[in-house]
Amino acid sequence: MRAALVQLSVSDDPGTNLEGTRALVRQAAQGGAGFILTPEVTNCISSSRARQREVLRHEEDDPTLAALCDEAAALGVWLLIGSLALRTRDGDGRFANRSFLIGPDGAVVARYDKIHMFDVNVSETEVFRESDGYRPGNRAVVADTPFGRIGMTICYDLRFPHLYRALAQGGGDILTVPSAFNHLTGAAHWESLLRARAIETGCFVLAPAQTGLHAETGAPARRRSHGHSLAVAPWGEVLADAGQEPGLTFVTLDLDEVARARARVPSLRHDRAFEGP
Repeated sequence: MRAALVQLSVSDDPGTNLEGTRALVRQAAQGGAGFILTPEVTNCISSSRARQREVLRHEEDDPTLAALCDEAAALGVWLLIGSLALRTRDGDGRFANRSFLIGPDGAVVARYDKIHMFDVNVSETEVFRESDGYRPGNRAVVADTPFGRIGMTICYDLRFPHLYRALAQGGGDILTVPSAFNHLTGAAHWESLLRARAIETGCFVLAPAQTGLHAETGAPARRRSHGHSLAVAPWGEVLADAGQEPGLTFVTLDLDEVARARARVPSLRHDRAFEGP
């Protein structure tokens, strides 16, 4: 399977973001990719909850989802929409951060809501409270495709290895980690964490990422993402690194490598119960 990681630098304008995303998805298909992956919050990055309430939509009304489903069908490809920021009908008004796997007929095959919320103090000037605006999911998801089983995650999930172990033990061959990873934590941890998740599980890890400064309407850009979309093999080798510019990165997946890595180190079968400290 030839896959393509789409690296974006989106703004808080979903319409403009969609134009750029569609163009890259089409280029990826023209380049021979049968599986195309976009980053976390493909439709909108904003530091303003008011702006999000203005431009975000419910899943059934979201123009980005509808358009990208149509693209997948027109191109005959599998498409992972890394995630969309979506309105919900929760009483507290919080949004969902939801990943979608779209089949080549344009239908939604699987959905995954980000479980772990990015509530961190990166520095004195960069404080994030994702759970203030987004409600966490509570269900791990593995989806079937003709080329392998896909375990779906999003960004900050990457720091919780038990989730990835559960996805691999649940049949996952390919783990997806669409992200908008912070530029400070990304420089320190991004590659190491992705390689660790691949090594621990014997899975391919595909991590399409946001990159650079994210423009905001009527305000200076505040958010910066690390970039460096990565593809990692089951033995831990980095197969591709997209650097820091928006664009496409292609990689070929040989799923036989999953079986070979797990045969060499069958740690997924070696769990033992133990008493807590």
